[in-house]
Amino acid sequence: MRGIAANKALEETAESPAVTVQPTPTPTPEPTPTPVGLPDFKPHSVDGTEPERLISSTAIMVDGEVVEEYESDYEINFDLPERYTELEGIVTFRGDNFRSGAAYGTASVSSKTLTKVWSKSTSGLSDTDGTYWSGSGWTGQPLIVKWPEATRKNISAMYDWAREKEGLVEVIYATLDGHVYFYELTSGEYTRDPLNLGFNYKGAGALDPRGYPILYVGSGVDSVNGRSRVKVVNLIDNSVMFEFGHNETFANRGWHMFDSSPLVSAETDQLIYPGENGILYIIHLNTKYNEQTGELSVDPDNIVKWKYNGVRSGSRYWLGVESSAAIINNYIFLADNGGNLMCLDLNTLKLVWVQDVLDDTNCSPVVDVEDGHPYIYISTSFHYGWRSYSTAEIPIFKIDAETGEIVWRTDYTCYTVQDLSGGVQGTIAVGKNKLSDMIFVPVARTPGASSGTLAALKKDTGEVIWEKETSMYSWSSPVDFYDADGNGYLLYCNSGFNMFLIDGKTGEQLDYMNLGGNIEASPAMYGNYAVVGTRAMRTYCIQVG
Repeated sequence: MRGIAANKALEETAESPAVTVQPTPTPTPEPTPTPVGLPDFKPHSVDGTEPERLISSTAIMVDGEVVEEYESDYEINFDLPERYTELEGIVTFRGDNFRSGAAYGTASVSSKTLTKVWSKSTSGLSDTDGTYWSGSGWTGQPLIVKWPEATRKNISAMYDWAREKEGLVEVIYATLDGHVYFYELTSGEYTRDPLNLGFNYKGAGALDPRGYPILYVGSGVDSVNGRSRVKVVNLIDNSVMFEFGHNETFANRGWHMFDSSPLVSAETDQLIYPGENGILYIIHLNTKYNEQTGELSVDPDNIVKWKYNGVRSGSRYWLGVESSAAIINNYIFLADNGGNLMCLDLNTLKLVWVQDVLDDTNCSPVVDVEDGHPYIYISTSFHYGWRSYSTAEIPIFKIDAETGEIVWRTDYTCYTVQDLSGGVQGTIAVGKNKLSDMIFVPVARTPGASSGTLAALKKDTGEVIWEKETSMYSWSSPVDFYDADGNGYLLYCNSGFNMFLIDGKTGEQLDYMNLGGNIEASPAMYGNYAVVGTRAMRTYCIQVG
């Protein structure tokens, strides 16, 4: 009993154990995903931009079979241009899917001078008509890339010193003589043997934005080596993995030329390539690349072709796309030889809107997002005999990318010459940073028949801010570039052999250099270094100081 009583007393005097109340855990919120592209962009036609006004018919072929309706097996959705590629450099004409520009990085500008760093010779190649195509022509933009180290070490086609050079920046230049040339940016040393593909290359081609060592390049005329075509090149060993576009029976126009610079949908592994034969090619590549072993292959399937007929297509207002397309989300903007600017849904291949831009269009559409809304800047060339045999008004347009409506139009009176057109052949440079309220347009054969004008216009109104007139016209696309403080400069090349360095804000000429030949081609820049070729069969690297 004493034991029981004692235990009871202990129980009565012992403290009750403390109870710890655990707080209810707060769930960790899921991170907000970064929006892809422009999620609020919903293009549609309005009165005056209905596709049927200018396009009479379309047709689609998938893997050799004509289909009435199309829904893509792969949902294409391009991101904003700053996320088009993870590579350091310029991988397509004017850099990305908005065709934003051809300068990578910032430049350190102090003396505001141009200095020749190196030059290399090229050659020429005859086409089937016996015309000799020399050097670098329109658009003629080089590609510039700093390869990831693991990929660079896989490139067996490179010379040993180049493959082992840390931080190597390679210039890749397809030219009219049928070769692709490879240079180290700052020295001009060949990084590998020139690749002889045997066709005349006017366009820039493009590198794969995923960092895969692939070059997509299409020729601009039939050469002595056969029908013009697109080649997909393995840059590990410089072999051709795939080619297409020649002997195309689906086309409404038998002009199988490919001056356009393509784009690649990285997420869906699809090559998007417009042709002058009036076909847009969308090709699922089945790309396989092993960065550890260097094994690289493509095995294309789901080959989709879209074609169209224009209401006024015929001996004038030809079918086909010679310029390079821009893409917002899943909508591609195609400016054709027949004066049509078309918005097409890549996932359904249905036209959304079409705007009449009046003439043969070699200027690529450039997209600029202003206050959250995308606009397109574009102009046209003046094709001899289509609207006039002497002079005509050349329109520079700002167009609402959602509806195709014209926001403003500024005209220049231009002359033209058969096969050497006036108007705007180069692509418009859209200002950024301290030039963000301006665009820069190279207008050929104005005010005189041989002269040219670089026009700086206000983005909001189209009013002229300044003009630089030169005695010889330009087909080259001006390059806008910037220093670390956002001050903007332009490189502007013309048929009078000159490269000009210009203050973008004022139009003041800061320096110039004579390169000894017609500069139809468009420069590309990496930091302070600009590379461009001439019709006089030389390629130059120029440093901005």
